[in-house]
Amino acid sequence: MSAPPLPDVTAPGAARSRLLGTGERRSWRLAVVAAAALALLPVLGVGAEGLLRVPDAWSALGTGAMLRMVATTLALMVGVGAGTLLLGGGLAWLVAAHRFPGRTLFSWLLVLPLAMPAYVLGFAFLSVVDYTGPVQTAWRSLLGPQAWFPEPRSLAGAVVVLTLCLYPYVYLLARAALAEQAPAGYEAARALGAGHTRAGLRVVAPMTRPALAAGVALVLMETLTDFATVQYFDLHTVSVGVYQVWKGTFDRQAAAGLATVVLVFALLVLAAERRLRGRARFDRAGGTGRGLPAVALHGRRAAAATTACAVVLAAAFGLPVLRLAGWALADGGHGSGGAARFAEHLGNGLLLAVLTAAGCTAVALVVVHGRRMAPGPLVRFAAPLSTVGYAVPGVVLGIGVLVVTAGLDDALEALGVPGGTGLLATGSVAGILYAYLVRFLALSHQSIDASLAGLGPATTRSALCLGAPPRRVLTRVHLPQVRAGIGVALVLVIADVLKELPIVLLLRPSGFDTLAVRVWLLASENFWQAAALPALTIVLVAVVPVLLLVPRTRVPS
Repeated sequence: MSAPPLPDVTAPGAARSRLLGTGERRSWRLAVVAAAALALLPVLGVGAEGLLRVPDAWSALGTGAMLRMVATTLALMVGVGAGTLLLGGGLAWLVAAHRFPGRTLFSWLLVLPLAMPAYVLGFAFLSVVDYTGPVQTAWRSLLGPQAWFPEPRSLAGAVVVLTLCLYPYVYLLARAALAEQAPAGYEAARALGAGHTRAGLRVVAPMTRPALAAGVALVLMETLTDFATVQYFDLHTVSVGVYQVWKGTFDRQAAAGLATVVLVFALLVLAAERRLRGRARFDRAGGTGRGLPAVALHGRRAAAATTACAVVLAAAFGLPVLRLAGWALADGGHGSGGAARFAEHLGNGLLLAVLTAAGCTAVALVVVHGRRMAPGPLVRFAAPLSTVGYAVPGVVLGIGVLVVTAGLDDALEALGVPGGTGLLATGSVAGILYAYLVRFLALSHQSIDASLAGLGPATTRSALCLGAPPRRVLTRVHLPQVRAGIGVALVLVIADVLKELPIVLLLRPSGFDTLAVRVWLLASENFWQAAALPALTIVLVAVVPVLLLVPRTRVPS
């Protein structure tokens, strides 16, 4: 069936159509502002209530406990930040600037740990190096029963696990920056007598500083939001405190006060990242896109490079997956409650994931399309604010949704509805979906916006000049252009929601478990074998978006 033609602008009804289009554009402007307000509400709620309630959090936990939490959080962030900077930056330099056996394969395999949630790698790591694990058992057999061994359940153990999980953020950004380097500066340094390593440190490293800073900032935000992995290692961070205060006392105000501390940490991370970028400008001389000339490694150096990549990949992804697969085959799903319970947990997770993906895609379409329909200062200011939730730790968003729910309850009770929504005390799927929408909207927005970037604004303006109303421009012009972006957005959001833990733990109604919740609950009780099947399922699903990322991250051979 052929599509109806666009309206004739010379027809008598064209003026009315343009007026209708103007009215619709105003509606799209309001829709973009509403999306930004929706995303900001939980963050502003925590900030408004929490700033006045920080003393409540201190009194709820005790001053000494609070100070220890802050110190532990700082130490963890410093350790993981330094570890990922060295590991991710070093691997990026190794892959981008050298040729060795397996280099092309490792260039994308090293991204796979992105699919491994830290709370899964955490218990797989402990199962190997804990007192009853094969490493310590072999150690005692070799050196005697009293031989000293580092304590795995410690700050150092948590730093190792989080570094192995999160280094791909630094690796990807640093490698992309190196691939875009113009070789002129590096070659000039070599011509002046600098060695390969010295030229890299003195010329190339400063040019990649913005990418390294952005990667480390992402790592620190992920470290800050984690409260599941660190509990395996007996650490009490500020995020753990938020969860304990809310679940232990249901004191929303004290939890909001503590969440404000987490929010301050997040803002400090963002400020530090901006500070590291500074006012420096990195203009490339000698062209772009060629990347650095790769130095061929031979003999022991080539073997060492291949071994280093293989060891990191095995520790962060290969061995944990094999460990989980072995446990899952041995357990057969009985330990996690049988097939019916597994299907129930998987169904709950998929329900949240699909609804979140659909909601994020719809709102992202509104924002991206509305920005073209109603350009102006207000829309340019509001559109980026709609994605601010991705930079906010999950525990802060969770408490923010509780604050919003409490405000809604108060408003309903003032209108004569006893008990309000009734959602605050019991938790709700609606609250989880709201928090997820705010948290993951950035993923959909970036995917759809990138797809629409291939369509020049002139096409949109031409359609509008021909009298097509904004809704028709959306269905006839913009939607066909962004189909691929919508597909990528759906996959990214579904995978991230299935892995997500802090928000669902804070806001879930009683008896509503997902695979992630089940893994954490079982692993916390050291039922590692029972947690293997749901954990392996999460990892396999999360691999899909990573594989989608691979074509964009290949290093030229």
